[in-house]
Amino acid sequence: MIAIIDYGTGNLKNVINALDYLGIPSEITSNTKQLAQAEKMILPGVGAFVPAMEQLTKSGLAEIIKERISKGVPLLGICLGMQLLFCESEEDGLTQGLNIIKGRVIRFAGSLKIPQIGWNSLEFVKQTLICQGIQNNSYVYFAHSYYCIPDDEDSITAWSDYGGRFAAIVEKNSIIGLQFHPEKSQQVGLVMLKNFYELY
Repeated sequence: MIAIIDYGTGNLKNVINALDYLGIPSEITSNTKQLAQAEKMILPGVGAFVPAMEQLTKSGLAEIIKERISKGVPLLGICLGMQLLFCESEEDGLTQGLNIIKGRVIRFAGSLKIPQIGWNSLEFVKQTLICQGIQNNSYVYFAHSYYCIPDDEDSITAWSDYGGRFAAIVEKNSIIGLQFHPEKSQQVGLVMLKNFYELY
């Protein structure tokens, strides 16, 4: 069973609809006891970093997420959910994240249209379980104004480009972060969700 973590924001409906389409058992939960029993976790993401971290901390979800990760339970962070895994974000001032992946989250700069909304390609720099069956330069759907800079560039599985390269997929042990929305990325996204369920 995959637990989709409900922290008062996030793209919950589309995520569970995609998993239902694939026949993958899942449940939306904000219950720490249920989360403690989950075989895998998804931290979805739509919204702002500060209120998301406040809710994760206040509800006790942050603590149980870290505890489960320490035991090797796989976690998939999507968009904001990926950003929350990092040490800090500059969104609305400097705010501490879950501090699971070392690095920070910064805003796109320059004359770019922000947020980046729409399809963009992936440049894979390594082949891992999450990207099995997916061709290089496949397109996925993004909707974000901020992006992650890992301290360890070796944690980056794929780049994308929007006024410069940014990390589109990061991995650390059993933790995977996707800056895009697999639940909105048609066949490519469905393959990734299936890989997360079957291969991790």
